[in-house]
Amino acid sequence: MRRLPVYLLLDTSGSMYGEPIEAVKNGVQTLIASLRQDPYALETAYISIITFSSNAQQITPLTELSAFQVPQIEANGCTALGEALELLAKKADAEVTKTTADVKGDWRPLVFILTDGNPTDDLNKGLAEFKKRKFGVVVACAAGQGASTDTLKQITESVVQLDTADSASLKQFFKWVTASISTSSKSVEESGGEVSALSELPPPPPEVNIVV
Repeated sequence: MRRLPVYLLLDTSGSMYGEPIEAVKNGVQTLIASLRQDPYALETAYISIITFSSNAQQITPLTELSAFQVPQIEANGCTALGEALELLAKKADAEVTKTTADVKGDWRPLVFILTDGNPTDDLNKGLAEFKKRKFGVVVACAAGQGASTDTLKQITESVVQLDTADSASLKQFFKWVTASISTSSKSVEESGGEVSALSELPPPPPEVNIVV
């Protein structure tokens, strides 16, 4: 079976403490619960969570929805986004099945990055590793005004911004991510075609502004 890997890269730095990190936890819980109601996602979507604060760590390896346990997520430290991209590249190498002459591998992974600040480590090193891999749609979200959309544009063309990192905005972001995963799952299951651009995802809600 060809899986649709989905990597969530979540900023858990100190500035996310309080309402934002609670909204992220709720967002992940709702995302998993909603996708479990979706027969296409249940069949194909596998979810991994990588958090980044002073260090990056994969707190949930690539896991099928039925077995997914929502992990403990806490906020403290800095914003090691470069390290998170490097870790994503390594984990994708290890976890995603490659297509060979004999075997159809997994679909290209979807990646959703959420951050409320600027990297405090060397972004370029992680960026170089990340760029060597083939991913599907990569969406980076600047939550609030503290994150530079220009920095995120170095990672991906598909950048969105929330005006504030409050619970209402983050809830809408996770709702949209859920809908995007559902759409992608349906696309690979029904037509065998990957979603390859932001324009092929469902339109984001008013709280989620596309940065052009």
